[in-house]
Amino acid sequence: MNVHACRCGSVLVSASVAVAATLIVAADQMDAPAVRIVATSRNDASQDDNFRLAAVRHGANARDPDHAGIWKAATPPSGTMHGEFENNDPIGLSAGVKIKADCSINWVDPDSRKRYCFSTATSLVVFLDAPHAYLARAIKNWDRITTSANR
Repeated sequence: MNVHACRCGSVLVSASVAVAATLIVAADQMDAPAVRIVATSRNDASQDDNFRLAAVRHGANARDPDHAGIWKAATPPSGTMHGEFENNDPIGLSAGVKIKADCSINWVDPDSRKRYCFSTATSLVVFLDAPHAYLARAIKNWDRITTSANR
């Protein structure tokens, strides 16, 4: 019985591999719709040029880190959004460190309606695991930091 099962099992595996290979070849031969990049000018006809041009237009070559990178096009203009703790990250403050944030990543407390700004999305995700605990520590450390700075 076991010998028969082993022989049938190997035949099934071989057949499955053959069918999978046939499906892969068929999928490669299908005429799938491709992403088309339209040139912005006649001089800018290649895909690489389009990508480079878009990156340059969005500050990829900027020397200033606050304006470098293509994602910075989505950040709010400087000074338009304000959060608690003078826009410092609550996770950093809960650890006793001031980390400036631009408020492009923020959270509004549904209870107090206060806005908190985060330096990274990871910081926000960690914060949302226990927001009240992090806020309590951040408030305590913020009071300590601001009173020691005023001395």
